[in-house]
Amino acid sequence: MMLHRFVSLSTLLPGILMLAAVLLQPFRLVPMSKLWQVFVALSGIALACAVATAIATVTAFLAPELSPVQGWLSPTPLGIALAVLVQLLGTIIGAYSSRYLQGEKGQDRYITALAGVLSAVHLLLLANHWLVLISAWALVGAALQHLLCFYPDRPFALLAAHKKRIADRAADALLIGAGTIAWVEVGSGSFTDLWSYLDRETLSLNLQISATCFVLGVILRTALLPVHGWLIQVMEAPTPVSALLHAGVVNLGGFLLIRFAPFLEHAMVARVLLLAFGLGSAVLAGLVMLTRISIKVRLAWSTVAQMGFMVLECSLGLYTLAALHLVGHSLYKAQVFLSASMVVQHSRLQAMRGPLPPAPISLLLAPVVAVSIVFWVQTLFANLAWPWWWSVVVGMAWSPLLWLQPQGNAHGKIHLQGLSGILMLCGLTGATLILHGLPLGILDAPNRTLGMIASLGMALLYLTLVVLQLHPQALRTWRRWSYAGFYVDEAYTRLALHVWPTHWVTDAFKTKRAQTTS
Repeated sequence: MMLHRFVSLSTLLPGILMLAAVLLQPFRLVPMSKLWQVFVALSGIALACAVATAIATVTAFLAPELSPVQGWLSPTPLGIALAVLVQLLGTIIGAYSSRYLQGEKGQDRYITALAGVLSAVHLLLLANHWLVLISAWALVGAALQHLLCFYPDRPFALLAAHKKRIADRAADALLIGAGTIAWVEVGSGSFTDLWSYLDRETLSLNLQISATCFVLGVILRTALLPVHGWLIQVMEAPTPVSALLHAGVVNLGGFLLIRFAPFLEHAMVARVLLLAFGLGSAVLAGLVMLTRISIKVRLAWSTVAQMGFMVLECSLGLYTLAALHLVGHSLYKAQVFLSASMVVQHSRLQAMRGPLPPAPISLLLAPVVAVSIVFWVQTLFANLAWPWWWSVVVGMAWSPLLWLQPQGNAHGKIHLQGLSGILMLCGLTGATLILHGLPLGILDAPNRTLGMIASLGMALLYLTLVVLQLHPQALRTWRRWSYAGFYVDEAYTRLALHVWPTHWVTDAFKTKRAQTTS
């Protein structure tokens, strides 16, 4: 009992410490010269508390007599693990920002907004009630707006923030509708009571509508097509903000889909919507990414594609894999954004070496070999972690690792490329299978029909990649459309400015442009 009380209290400490950081500047508790030092110190203490909570949770998991804590705030194994991840990234991004923003105006506002985002995210990870969930996610968006508009004289930053604000308000309305319907139907706003109700009753029409509203709200907040444009245009914000956004904030939709797995398991309409938006975003954004030259813009399109893939995993009932994908994507995107200058240097070196198209035979054999390796590694484990059709999907997704690039008569290098690809495939599959066994408290609910549809979608994507490699001129018209993002964001921008007009071009920008043209 004492252990569980410690877990319950310690889960609140990271959010409380970040809330204290929010109050530093408004109440002038710390001199301006010491703000960054105090923020990093508080963030480090919050990280230590989150790690201590995770260790205590593992101990509690090994003690079967302990029961989970209930209430408006309820820690879960996945939520506690993500709290450690979020606070780790927040601490690193805060330390990076203190150097990145040296000499910039408004650093006090930046610290307040960054601490506000982290505090609200910690609250969201503990939410066990509709009111807490809706309020916390709205607070995340409100605090993030100040970071997106850190440079108020940049028109595209203001436009991106405005488009995100519209998507957030629509998502809030959908979540309020979902929560209200579920609350009336169940008689309680608690998620625990909702899970218990689902165990006793079949899903009624009202709860089907609630689940549909919920997933639509998540889609809007996760920046899937067609409301993805703001995520591409926030490249106008400071690089640490991009790292925070791509590594943490947009992933919250994936966490909530996993959290609501008992709800989605009975809501087929909602899962079909997730499949459609997730698969469409993964395929289209993945293709658009191939046409982009700007490093940060390419990374942004990559995030849209990865969010689509994560939502796709949730729609198929593969929640454990979605959780692992969430953690891996967060760490990867934080690293690449904070080391964006090294990515630029690497790209320049690749351009100097010239393009090396893969051998045609490797394009055709790669998916066969990759899928075979995934199946073979799975047979080394007693229990299959995922259905066979998902092995086909991940095999096709990892197939480019086996593409061979011939370099004259250097047959030894080709063999080395093939061996490296095979070893990476074995390592990826083995690591995924091992991590799949972590005690995250997640139960999967695979759906074979939806899985077959996803397999066909991935096969179409791979076929398009093969055609691009073998006959790039055959898809010339498609490449123009792809470079333009299929003009989806333009349509959403016109609609957003028509529904909610705003002056997103500043007077300073107009004056500067007039001086340039004159």
